[in-house]
Amino acid sequence: MEKKTQFNAWYFLVAALLLLTFQSWWSETRTTAPIPYSEFEKDLEQGLIEDIVIRDQYITGTYKQPRENGKKQFVTNRVPADLAERLKKYDVRYTAAVESTWLRDLLSWVLPVLLFFGLWMFLFRRIADKQGLGGFMSVGQSKAKVYVEQDTKTTFADVAGVDEAKAELQEIVDFLKHPEEYGKLGARVPKGVLLVGPPGTGKTLLARAVAGEAGVPFYSISGSEFVEMFVGVGAARVRDLFEQARSHAPAIIFIDELDALGRARGAFPGVGGHDEREQTLNQLLSELDGFDSSQGLILLSATNRPEILDPALLRAGRFDRQVLVDRPDKTGRTQILRVHVKNVTLADSVDLEQVAALTTGFSGADLANLVNEAALVATRRGADAVDLDDFTAAIERIVAGLEKRNRLLNPQERKIVAYHEMGHALVSMMLPGVDVVHKVSIIPRGIGALGYTIQRPTEDRYLMTRTELENKIAVLLGGRAAEHLVFDHLSTGAADDLAKATDIARNMITRYGMDEQLGHVTYDESKPTYLGVAAPLPERKVSEATMEAIDRGVREIIARVFQRAHDMLADNREVLDRCAGELLARETLDADALRRLTEELRREPEAAAGPDD
Repeated sequence: MEKKTQFNAWYFLVAALLLLTFQSWWSETRTTAPIPYSEFEKDLEQGLIEDIVIRDQYITGTYKQPRENGKKQFVTNRVPADLAERLKKYDVRYTAAVESTWLRDLLSWVLPVLLFFGLWMFLFRRIADKQGLGGFMSVGQSKAKVYVEQDTKTTFADVAGVDEAKAELQEIVDFLKHPEEYGKLGARVPKGVLLVGPPGTGKTLLARAVAGEAGVPFYSISGSEFVEMFVGVGAARVRDLFEQARSHAPAIIFIDELDALGRARGAFPGVGGHDEREQTLNQLLSELDGFDSSQGLILLSATNRPEILDPALLRAGRFDRQVLVDRPDKTGRTQILRVHVKNVTLADSVDLEQVAALTTGFSGADLANLVNEAALVATRRGADAVDLDDFTAAIERIVAGLEKRNRLLNPQERKIVAYHEMGHALVSMMLPGVDVVHKVSIIPRGIGALGYTIQRPTEDRYLMTRTELENKIAVLLGGRAAEHLVFDHLSTGAADDLAKATDIARNMITRYGMDEQLGHVTYDESKPTYLGVAAPLPERKVSEATMEAIDRGVREIIARVFQRAHDMLADNREVLDRCAGELLARETLDADALRRLTEELRREPEAAAGPDD
């Protein structure tokens, strides 16, 4: 895009003055001859001078006839009369030198001013840097960092577990490499691609991989960097960013955390407006309408809160394509682990698929942290390689928290915790289709966990039946049931279990329509969440009678499942006592130890699961 040069009339005025000054100086040097004062005295005695002009420091005059050099005017410095009379006697050439003080006079005025403004600018910049304002000259400039291929070493080989997203973005790379191929049939490449997904799933990594694969300039900036305290700065930065990208097309613009910039206008009127952010968003919308994707300019953005983005930003013609970057499944987690263990020394016995099975719900960032924690655990114990136990310890530290061995429990509390955790484990082992127990421990961890039971899913599940949900509630209530069976009392240790069990039971009734009395109707009071972000509660739309029926249904499910878990543990009381005693002695039991201790455990058949699905 060509820039139009603007001329100001002041430029012509200054140029004319400089030209006149130079012409006057040149004319004077061509016609005026500087002479010594002694020569002036001789010419004056000989009558060669027609007229003179006497000034404070020098004398100018005109000869009657031009001299040999063709100059008719002269200039000489004045010498005091008494000194001139004395010098005449010695027949020497003499003249006076006028000391120039203009530079000293100028500096005496300029230096104090410069010192004052320099100190003022220094203090202002210090304050501005602390406030994050930057300098005056850069306040409207984009803060985008430019990465080119040699800087962006990331490629699609470094991205794993999101094959569908990579396939979508591969088309963008092909267009940037071969733009002429996409115009043959009249197709156009999407102007904008929005990467949507929970935090830590690799959205920014994917954008960098696109730039690394295409080998084009990569402009990366966060949405929050557009908004400043000065009104209009954000819009100016948007213009500057797109101007830079156009001048280096083909290029990629990547705006991370787009929700900081593109929040829906007027979405929260009670909170108050933010004119600066809305002006910045309006400028972004106009830039998206103004640029032509055929020039090789692609806009990538990432957000984990798409539900709050302005609808005008998501319409076709701006962000034409939305790519979901979700949490990886078991296969994807295995691939991600393989990427992160490239620089880690693994023991031959480590099975990454087994590690992936233990990390259901982990994002790519969580898995990277897991590998690092496992390597640190192995380093602390002085091992030569990272084994499966190190990964298990790292998972426990991430999920349950740091071990609190200095949190001493009295013998009665340790016994209650042991029976509680074995209640969870045994109910889980007796029920069909429940996740396999991987480890049980009574070592306190984190802020409030006095013990924990880790289960390893055999596969990723996306649908659950009523039977499976009730089995899940039974496992949660197994610890409380064991306490009631053995000690004939209830403790506060099951608070978190009760909250989770109640939440599942309420969802069964209000969201999944699994109550015979209330029927196949949803009574959920909360808006559907997107990517795990909860929405505000709307006005309740059910009657008081229905609310009472929902509460009664939740209590009935909890009571029935609790009694079921209680009866199962009572039928296997000997196994429960033996396992709890072993857990008290060893503090931790793994899957192999549990398998040996529960050979006599009476498990429920596959068909037994309570009411019909």
